[in-house]
Amino acid sequence: MYRVRLFAIRHSRSFEWLYRRLEAFMIACDPLFGRIGYDRVEPFVAVVERVTKGLLFDCRMCGQCALSSTGMSCPMNCPKQLRNGPCGGVRPGGYCEVIPEMRCVWTLAWQGASRMRDGDRIRNVLPPVDRSLQGSSSWLRVSREKAAALRESREAGRTVIAQAFPKARANEPATAPLADEPARAKTAGSRR
Repeated sequence: MYRVRLFAIRHSRSFEWLYRRLEAFMIACDPLFGRIGYDRVEPFVAVVERVTKGLLFDCRMCGQCALSSTGMSCPMNCPKQLRNGPCGGVRPGGYCEVIPEMRCVWTLAWQGASRMRDGDRIRNVLPPVDRSLQGSSSWLRVSREKAAALRESREAGRTVIAQAFPKARANEPATAPLADEPARAKTAGSRR
């Protein structure tokens, strides 16, 4: 399991690309998930997420995945479960103070983040873990939030356009009446 986790960190850019595609797919499925009901979809997505991320990243299913901002190194794998950087006890060579044979999760996170396009996200401070989300699907929650934000921005755009031209809509007809054809055009057509 540990070797697979190290593989994922070494190939963090590929996993970042894959995650973006998965997220786009989940956002596209938002209308379907909404019709079915997110509560009904959650158990199935959570199982797929648990198996996939468990195998690749040794995921603990905290419900607030930070892999995309921590170089595909799960901070929950830290024996101290630190969410925002290494403790002061990192051993020489970047090894963990609690489990000496394990590389520090955060030194690996920095290595993985350096390979990613959005590698600067590792500098963002992560909120503390909300234990009430334990076991839930972070994929589903994040995609649902992004889909809702996308819907709101579309609606806001439509509203702005409609509000920008209220007088024009009231004063102008929806279609313009046809103008009479100039006499010159009528005679030019008959010469051919």
